[in-house]
Amino acid sequence: MDGFSTLKVNDDGDRLIVQLHRPEVRNAIDQTMVDELHAVCDLLEKQPRVLILAGSNGVFASGADIAQLRERRRDDALAGINSTLFARIARLPMPVIAALDGYALGGGAELAYAADFRIGTPSLKIGNPETGLGILAAAGATWRLRELVGEPLAKEILLAGRILGAEEALAARLITEIHEPDALLPAANALADRIGRQDPLAIRITKSVFHAPPEAHPVIDQLAQGILFESEAKFDRMQAFLDRKKK
Repeated sequence: MDGFSTLKVNDDGDRLIVQLHRPEVRNAIDQTMVDELHAVCDLLEKQPRVLILAGSNGVFASGADIAQLRERRRDDALAGINSTLFARIARLPMPVIAALDGYALGGGAELAYAADFRIGTPSLKIGNPETGLGILAAAGATWRLRELVGEPLAKEILLAGRILGAEEALAARLITEIHEPDALLPAANALADRIGRQDPLAIRITKSVFHAPPEAHPVIDQLAQGILFESEAKFDRMQAFLDRKKK
């Protein structure tokens, strides 16, 4: 995890804290950052842990790098440069927490939408201004945002360029907590601590089942439960619960 030029990575044992770091362009997502985030995914797919994604210098990510975006053509769009990465992040075995400060716009917002949890600061501005640049939000916003906030608000954001402040995002449940900037990462770590108190295998399987298509239920739920019913952690944790009840 050393040698990155667009990321600051802290391996904290049961979690990986990754800060986007291109301060000269407000952490705009360029090809190098995409490649480095793929390297992070490589590690987390092999060694599943919670991922905390954050920005730096008071900004999460101002969007995709417009200088690079302007030069991309049809074949680049069909390659799904950002959408492929964000889908991979959404599929990571363990939960992903996005800690959002300042701007989370365009591709930065779509990266946040791919996370399992989003928390923010009072200065948060989140939304998708892509249509103002003559393109669409093609890295997940057109379908993830509707799932997250509902169709009416999603259309305001995607079709009318509405940018949400922190309180609006909280009211829409797009984020679940607001913290001052110096408390943002501690809050993300506190959430990671709560996740860490659960059984890791149960977390991984629950996340997979949660994202399964509707037609896969209830069969996939029953098969997943069958796996967990045979795990040692299930017996150990339930026995510990029963022992506490006896006291």
